Amino acid sequence: MHDVSRQPDRVSVPAPPTSRGLGRFTLDVRQDLAPWKQALFVGTSLILGLAISVAILAAAGIAPLTLASELAGVLTAENLRGVLIQAAPLILVGLGASLAFRIGFWNLGIEGQMTFGGIFAAAISIYDVGPPAIRLLLMGLAAALGGGLWVSLAVLLKMRFRVNEIIATLLLNYVAMYFLFHLLYGAWQDAKTAFPQSSPFRPFERLGDVGYGVNSGLLIAIGGVLAAGWLIHLSRIGFYTRFISANPQMAKIVGVPVQAATVWIIAASGACAGLAGFINVASQEGRLTQSFANGYVFSGVLIAFLSRNDPLVVAVTGFLIAVLFITGQTLQVFYQIPFTMVQMIEAIIVMAVASSEFLIRHRIRWIR
Repeated sequence: MHDVSRQPDRVSVPAPPTSRGLGRFTLDVRQDLAPWKQALFVGTSLILGLAISVAILAAAGIAPLTLASELAGVLTAENLRGVLIQAAPLILVGLGASLAFRIGFWNLGIEGQMTFGGIFAAAISIYDVGPPAIRLLLMGLAAALGGGLWVSLAVLLKMRFRVNEIIATLLLNYVAMYFLFHLLYGAWQDAKTAFPQSSPFRPFERLGDVGYGVNSGLLIAIGGVLAAGWLIHLSRIGFYTRFISANPQMAKIVGVPVQAATVWIIAASGACAGLAGFINVASQEGRLTQSFANGYVFSGVLIAFLSRNDPLVVAVTGFLIAVLFITGQTLQVFYQIPFTMVQMIEAIIVMAVASSEFLIRHRIRWIR
């Protein structure tokens, strides 16, 4: 026999690739971005959302030129009064959402706070509280108190029991709605009509025009904008909000009263929504109804996103959304467009603007 020695096994190693492939995407966090570039991202996203909305309406049978003519018709002198009346509550719900978002609190309970604002205002009328000369003032203060107290329940649930504010505020909307139904189908039902609505407010309890077709509710909204602008840009609490939104733990370490500032800002958010409810029941409706607060959550969030949570920009954005809202009503009446499609368009614009926030905070790069 021949002695055969075993050879070690050979391991083949693949040759290094001659090419580097197609590359890959990387995601970097932006440290800072110029304000004009932020506005460019937001504006581009808004145009994209509007383009998608126009395409949807075109598929529903409304040509873009027809849509443009309807939009121009809304801005005529005879229709402008309706736009300004609608703009007042929209500005206030936008203020409410933006104030809460600045502090990192997702207030999606705007409709519930509007509901209790309307309930508190109607209670002043129904129970004949105060002399007629100051009745509207008392109704407005009561509405702000009602909205602030209702959002405070969500704040308590978050701070005491760690309940997510999104869940708390959304569920409190339903509680407020069914409490409103309890009143309108019960003790506060109009005895003359037997409809689920309160009796009409008296003339001195209605928000009238102050001239040139401008409703006094718009003056309340502008006053809210100025007050919120002072609160955020000039007051100490507004200075604290910048620390709290950036890093709550560090703000607490350096001595910022995080809990007190948070409670005050969120209470102001609810008060703005409560005033929006007061304007609806005291100007548009003239009484407490079942649906005076419906559909304002998406609008408030949309206005807050478009204005970048700046109270002073909210006024302009709220007016533009009012134009969109009145145009949607026109499309419903004359072109049989369902209200759900109008809400879908609002949701598309919200998602488009929200996506711009991602691009503002992050940079996408292609690396080979």
